[in-house]
Amino acid sequence: MRKGILGRKIGMTQVFAKNGKLTPVTVISVEPNIVSQIKTVETDGYNAIQLAYGDKKEKNCNKPMMGHLKKSNSAPKRFLKEIRNADISAYTLGQEIKADIFSVGEMVDISGISKGKGYQGVIKRHNQSRGPMGHGSQYHRGVGSLGTMRPMRVLKGKNLPGHMGHELITVQNLEVIDILLDKNIILVKGNVPGPKKSLVIIKSAIKHEGKVNNMDELVTYVTEEPVVEETTTEVAEETAVETPNEIANEESSQESSN
Repeated sequence: MRKGILGRKIGMTQVFAKNGKLTPVTVISVEPNIVSQIKTVETDGYNAIQLAYGDKKEKNCNKPMMGHLKKSNSAPKRFLKEIRNADISAYTLGQEIKADIFSVGEMVDISGISKGKGYQGVIKRHNQSRGPMGHGSQYHRGVGSLGTMRPMRVLKGKNLPGHMGHELITVQNLEVIDILLDKNIILVKGNVPGPKKSLVIIKSAIKHEGKVNNMDELVTYVTEEPVVEETTTEVAEETAVETPNEIANEESSQESSN
């Protein structure tokens, strides 16, 4: 049975283990998700849970969506996504799902919309080779021959220039490095598709479901506050520094006695 949670990609950083190993990680913010619907084989033909994530203003939510979310006593949400083949007996309508649904060392699959590259040529889009770069070549970065031989037309599926990126990408078998439950943060080893602040879906790995690796202990940078010792009045009097007026009065008294 699969499990999952919705979140936003924050960016990338790196963490250190106590043995000196450096690991690049992606920071994913996972605010509590709400189970907005539970689908069963009897009613919908398959088992799944629907998760709602990301608050938004009520004025930006239409009436059908408001009526749907009121069944789970949820505020207006921006994203609704399904997790199929979930153990529906473990969830209740309106339940909150937090980052602790996963454990450190667990393998996950993460899906997201990749960065859009706009209109690109065949060399960048399909990794084709360019022509000679000499001045007499007259062919450098073109698409090449399209349909000069029989059947004298462009065949379907021909690699051509066009829109690149902005498509659903799933990266499999990523490792959960750390979970910061108080900050609703999950650190995942490696890179994750999509730009910053984009929606990502974290699911248990379909190829290594339930697999947990032995993780190295990470370095924590929490420093203890310095302890300030209280000085007694006697020590304070002994260590008190004389003022210039006191030193001048002592010298004048010594001269008068002499």
